[in-house]
Amino acid sequence: MLFRQLEYLVALSRERHFARAAQACHVSQPALSEAIRKLEDELDVPLVRRGRTYEGLTPEGERIVLRAQRILADRDALRTEVTALRSGLGGRLRIGAIPTASGAVAQLTGPFCAEHPLVTVEVAADLQAEDILRRLRDFELDAGITYLRGDLPAGFRSVPLYEERYVLLTDASDGLAPHGAATWAEAARLPLCLLSGTMQGRRVLDELFAEAGVSPSPRVETDSVAGLFAHVRTGRWASVVPHTWLHVFGVPRGMRAVSMTEPARTVPVGLVTAAREPDSVMARALLEVARRTDVAAATERLPED
Repeated sequence: MLFRQLEYLVALSRERHFARAAQACHVSQPALSEAIRKLEDELDVPLVRRGRTYEGLTPEGERIVLRAQRILADRDALRTEVTALRSGLGGRLRIGAIPTASGAVAQLTGPFCAEHPLVTVEVAADLQAEDILRRLRDFELDAGITYLRGDLPAGFRSVPLYEERYVLLTDASDGLAPHGAATWAEAARLPLCLLSGTMQGRRVLDELFAEAGVSPSPRVETDSVAGLFAHVRTGRWASVVPHTWLHVFGVPRGMRAVSMTEPARTVPVGLVTAAREPDSVMARALLEVARRTDVAAATERLPED
């Protein structure tokens, strides 16, 4: 049995398509198919349900993929550990983050890269919270930055980073919120541009609007943070956004950011890693940086302050 065969099987499970799996592994489709057939022969069990097209893995294949993911992760961890012992931590750190946490990611990657100059960082910054946990479980990420609402499922550990609070971006001349704060009911009456309803960040907002006894009717919805700010910058739309976004995008010209109240709620955001032994060297190094970095203080003040 070769590591390469396990890599091909894991890629096929992830891509659910022979051609895409082969492309991801930088081999031809016949080479990938033949390697998986040889693995089936070695294990004396069918791993793939084959028809005219890929139909999925067999129950045995699903179980073996889990083993293969762990074996490959342990191989990579061993390589990283040996490299760290010889010349310092090196390799690639893979971080997944919810869209609202882009500012917090930058607060961690800076000091991390300063401490570990041989490491490159790959950030997937547009993931749903459930996707982050799945990819951590499947060894596709080293760490995630996501909401810490309720108890994490078993098999994960977390470090709180900051409390996400919300601000209203509105026209500077509209006379709303003269005392620097706006209610959720007031915001619901404005022409709004918000994130799409399928995104967790939007679901959090809808819960807060509902707590205030109102339901927003946004004129524009988008699944892109950049798209949201592009609409707001035109001056035609208001929006309710996490305060951390202002550190990335700033306050659009002609607008102002005011705190949201009634209710004044926050949502905890933290760094999450898989709790397994031995743990990931990369995850352990990032956790150490997170424990020493005051992300909350860095993101708390609004840029205009």
